[in-house]
Amino acid sequence: MTTSSRFIAILAASLLLGGTAFAQTAAPTAPATPAPTSKMAPATKKVQKPRTAASLECSKEATAKGLHGKERKKFLSGCKAKAANPN
Repeated sequence: MTTSSRFIAILAASLLLGGTAFAQTAAPTAPATPAPTSKMAPATKKVQKPRTAASLECSKEATAKGLHGKERKKFLSGCKAKAANPN
């Protein structure tokens, strides 16, 4: 092998293998935030209405009865309706 062919072979190898050494790395990203499970992000939170005394009492009754999920929601809506219209 002649000197010029060795030089060309070394040059080709350095271009192929050395290209990754000069590649730019990705810009650092912001740290990953965990996905909210059941809470909304603070910026998108709805404005909550103040809870009434009737609402709090109905909630206490539902807790005492051990109601959860759809049953609790149904009980609370009926209880609050009764409290709004005592007739």
